[in-house]
Amino acid sequence: MSGNQWVLHVDLDQFIAAVEVLRRPELAGKPVIVGGRGDPAERAVVSTASYEARAFGVGSGMPLRIAARKVPDAVILPVDSEAYLAASDVVMATLRTQPGAVVQVLGWDEAFVGTQTEDPESYARSLQAAVLEDTQLHCSVGIGDTLVRAKNATDLGKPAGVFRLTADNWLEVMGGRPTKELWGVGSKISGRLAKLGISTVAELAAADPQALVPEFGPKMGPWYAELGRGDGSAEVDDTPWVARGHSRETTFQQDLTEPAQVDEAIRQLTADVLKDVAAEGRPVIGLTLKVRYAPFTTKTHARKIPETFDTNDVLARALDLAGAIDPGRPIRLLGLRAEMPMPDSARKGHTPTRGGW
Repeated sequence: MSGNQWVLHVDLDQFIAAVEVLRRPELAGKPVIVGGRGDPAERAVVSTASYEARAFGVGSGMPLRIAARKVPDAVILPVDSEAYLAASDVVMATLRTQPGAVVQVLGWDEAFVGTQTEDPESYARSLQAAVLEDTQLHCSVGIGDTLVRAKNATDLGKPAGVFRLTADNWLEVMGGRPTKELWGVGSKISGRLAKLGISTVAELAAADPQALVPEFGPKMGPWYAELGRGDGSAEVDDTPWVARGHSRETTFQQDLTEPAQVDEAIRQLTADVLKDVAAEGRPVIGLTLKVRYAPFTTKTHARKIPETFDTNDVLARALDLAGAIDPGRPIRLLGLRAEMPMPDSARKGHTPTRGGW
């Protein structure tokens, strides 16, 4: 295939909900919410919601009980990770079989596809048709001349559409939008930018990169300015993704109020995380403890540690981190993340991501 080099971002529409509807066709057109064990009486959050449920204001990360109040007649289902992973594997395999495709998987429901073509819109529609034929799932495709532009273009094509963003129309389309709509910015960073008088994508694009250094540092300051322009890498890297760390978290159905309960929970989280780390064959070099106090205040405590494979050492350091927990405050969630060094063969470069901790 000849032509110009393009980046396409493929994003499955309402992926988890769509997989559930495929398994239960009678749910088509109904408000579907997926989260926890499917019981809004338990403490859990929404993993995804169908477009019908989103119309009522339901979104990912919302407490399941609040979502149930917003949509009393919603069908609420438990999370089935194995089913979503299996569907994702078929989608990614389909993308890899397309002519000239280089596929960089970003998650269950999205991937970059690099290719050379004179007609990227036709290529995008062929990707959509192939995915639909193999999986019965719809996807949106963003087309760009950089990874950032392709990723942002996808949001403008949803649902099941195709949209192109390049250097030629970037500011025309994105310039007036708030900075939080940029991939890799989000609400917290946009708030810090607003304090600097930068509220729109156009204002960020026009900002002096060095003027952002005092607020964001010598690496991230110029990088945010680059995001505002939609610039950056156009390389789609199909090197297998390697985890920088593993994390586990538990939402407790009843708040933890006693130190012994916290100690037991930390020990269990550490054991679970270390099982995942052991499979990687890499040592632990950092720990992050996530604490969510009742009713919904979250704090994180992070620490770099000397490189170690010793599970007892990691546990001791995790328990030491727990010393930062405010005494006497009821705890509704605890999470632990273990960081690992990256192998030399891992994918290089900085790719902006949303979420995680």
